[in-house]
This record gives sequence, C-alpha cells and structure tokens, in this order.
Amino acid sequence: MVAPLPAGARGTETLVKQLRRLNEKASRYFPIALMVIVLLAFLDVIRTSSSATATAQLRDGLTVGAIYALVAVGYTMVYGIIELINFAHGDVFTLSAFYSILFERLLHWVGLDLDRLALSGAPGFVGAFLILIALSMPAAGITGMLIERVAYRRLRDAPRLAPLITAIGVSFLIEGFMFSSFGGANVNTGRSPWVHGTAFTIGGVSIDWINLFVIAAALGMMFALQAFITRSKLGKAMRATAQDRDAALLNGININRTIAATFFIGSALAAVGGIIYSIRQGVIDWQLGLNFGIIAFTSAVLGGIGNIVGAGAGGFLIGVIAALGGQLLGQEWANSIIFAMLVVVLTFRPTGLLGMRVPDRA
Repeated sequence: MVAPLPAGARGTETLVKQLRRLNEKASRYFPIALMVIVLLAFLDVIRTSSSATATAQLRDGLTVGAIYALVAVGYTMVYGIIELINFAHGDVFTLSAFYSILFERLLHWVGLDLDRLALSGAPGFVGAFLILIALSMPAAGITGMLIERVAYRRLRDAPRLAPLITAIGVSFLIEGFMFSSFGGANVNTGRSPWVHGTAFTIGGVSIDWINLFVIAAALGMMFALQAFITRSKLGKAMRATAQDRDAALLNGININRTIAATFFIGSALAAVGGIIYSIRQGVIDWQLGLNFGIIAFTSAVLGGIGNIVGAGAGGFLIGVIAALGGQLLGQEWANSIIFAMLVVVLTFRPTGLLGMRVPDRA
C-alpha cells in the first residue's frame, strides 16, 4: 500500500502540473500571440506616426529580413544535421561580399566591366548579378567546406562545448583575416546605382526596385533550395542524416560527403546574401557578419531549427519586428528587441514556429 503524499507535497505536485499545462498552452498559442503582437505594433506605429511611416517600416523590415533569411537558412541546415551553431557563418556572409569585389576587379582587369554592364539596363544588371553569383557562390561554398573539414569534423563526437568554442575561434580568425586584408574602414562596393528607381507607390510610400529585387532573390533562392532538399538524392541524404546519422550511415549514406555538401550549400546561400547586401547598401565592412550572424541565428530559432521554410519566414519576421520595434522605441533598441525575442522563443516555444525536435546526440 502506497502512503498518501503529505498536504504540502500534494500542493507542490498540483502547482507543477498547472505550470506544465500553462507552458503547453503558451507553446501552442505562441505563433498566434506573436502575430497579434506584430499587428498591434503596426497599428501603434500608424497611431503614433502615420500609415505611410508604418508602411515604410514594413517595406524596410521585409527587405532586410530577406537577407536575414538567406543567412538563417545556412544556420538551420548545419544545426539540423550536426547540431552545431556555426558562429562563423555570419563571417562567411561578409567574406563572400569581399569575394565578389575581388572577382569584379579581376574581371575588370581582363576587360569585362561589370559596373558598365549592370548600368546598361535590366538585362545587363541580371547578367552582372548572375556572373557574380556564379563566381562567388562556389568560392563561399568551398570556404564552408574547408571550415567543416579543418575545424569541425574531428569534433563531431566531442562534448558540445568544444565545437562551440571552435566555432567562435573560426569566426574571430575570419574576421582577423578580413581586417588585415581589407582594412577597418567601410569598403565602397560601387554597386548602389545598379538597381534604382521606383516600381510603384502604396499610400504615398514608394516601393523601389531594389526592395523588390532583394525580396524576390531571397524567395527564389529559398524555394529552389527547398525543392532541392525535397526532390534530389543529396537532399534526401541530408534529411536522413538530420533525422538519424547512425541509421543513415548503415543505409549507405556517406556522412562526411553529406555534411560537407551541407556546409557548401549553406555558405553558397550566404554568398547570395552578401552580394545582395553589397548592392543594396553599397558598402561593407569586416565586422558586418558578427551582427548579421547573431540576428540570422535568432531568425532560424524563431522560424524553427531544421526547417528551411521556417528559417526563411523567421528572417522576414525578425526584420519586420526590428523595424516596427525600432520605430516605436527608438533604433537603439532594435537589437535588444531581437535578442529579447530569442529569449522569449527559447522559453515558450524552443522548437520555433515551424520547427521540429531534432534527436539529441550528446
């Protein structure tokens, strides 16, 4: 016969059950609550400023969020397979922008002026952009593969602290290389005139061609990646490795090649983001990846680690949240709002909006 619990113990057990049910409800309704908060923030900007200001903030948030999304996809791919927070990924994003500058100078030296080509019209711009993409994506992908082979491969079965510290060290190493090679000042890319002009106007707010280009390029790359992951043989190998690495190995999947390909693809997408950023902003600097990398990781957590569509959606959502929150509280609070969002997500819905629980291989 089991002795009844004391009154104090029964009260504690009841409280624990209530807190558990409350946490389950908070996790279940978190996406709805988040959407409501964003909507209320948008309406509050309209109330305190104007509808034009709110629309402009939404436009800017979606534009910068598209770049966050491209970087976040690389984070979620790597973490979904080997459960590693690759802090160097943001610096690969910056390094890719520098790669594109070097390739542009090399092409100019051999007689192909990408500036002139891009300014010759829409077909010329598309051609110049595709040339940069074709050269910079493989360079960034190879960089990602080298990082995985040299720094991470031997640490796959090590305690989690070892690869985490290594990732931070690789990040500092890349930043030091960029600082010593390109200097500490902003580097002018000269690409800001490549895309100019207003596409249309909504409520007195101009939607420029650069906004449409950034968002369309990001969505196109993410949908293409999703199709690749879903339908290709390598994509199926990636998903199998993410679900159960040992089972994938027993079924004949080359784990090393699959993980290396994941780093290649994630870094190549970061290169697209770096090129788009260099066109939109016109300047880059060596420490750009630190801020972008952390924000992109927050986007991946918000959307759902292991879910490419979720990471992309998280990037757009983080961009909108930062834009609206910065308008309401001041731009100096924008990053604080983003990191507060990270804490909230990890507390109430650690799997993110569209994420899935990955197996614990620790």
